[in-house]
Amino acid sequence: MSKISDIIFNDHRELEKQYNNIKASKDADTAIRWRNKFVWELARHSIGEEIVVYPKFAKYLGQPGEEMANKDRNEHQVIKEYLYKFQSMKPNKEEFIPTIDALMANLRKHIQEEESHDYPLLESKLNAEESNHLAKVFERTKKFIPTHSHPSAPSKPPFETIAGLFATPVDKLRDMVSRWP
Repeated sequence: MSKISDIIFNDHRELEKQYNNIKASKDADTAIRWRNKFVWELARHSIGEEIVVYPKFAKYLGQPGEEMANKDRNEHQVIKEYLYKFQSMKPNKEEFIPTIDALMANLRKHIQEEESHDYPLLESKLNAEESNHLAKVFERTKKFIPTHSHPSAPSKPPFETIAGLFATPVDKLRDMVSRWP
């Protein structure tokens, strides 16, 4: 049985690997392929957290959990804006590496707070079955949500879910013509 924190933290490690692959790319084609994978993973991860996990912060932690979710959504907004800029940027652009570096600086700070504070607090309120169920719902949700950044979309359910239903088919079409690692 997986815990929600295990699934989330695994996503965090994967994002770090993809960032390193982007930075280590020897040619533009390879960098584009890793950029596409990074964008795909980060967009799905962020939206999945906002739809599935952040509402549980409020449910299980009350007002402090609601405040924590709002803080995390605000941090996601900054990350989404960087991701939106980065997702169509070509590796030969001077701002390609500085943009991904700025994005990762914000993401690493957010990840550190989630891993050291938010998820341990949530896990302390969940039993093993609840955490496993939440992990399964999170993984399933990631299959049906946008795969690109849409920073102007709402970041709270139910409006985020509705906006995602409209954005997802377009994103999936874009994914079909994208190059992947």
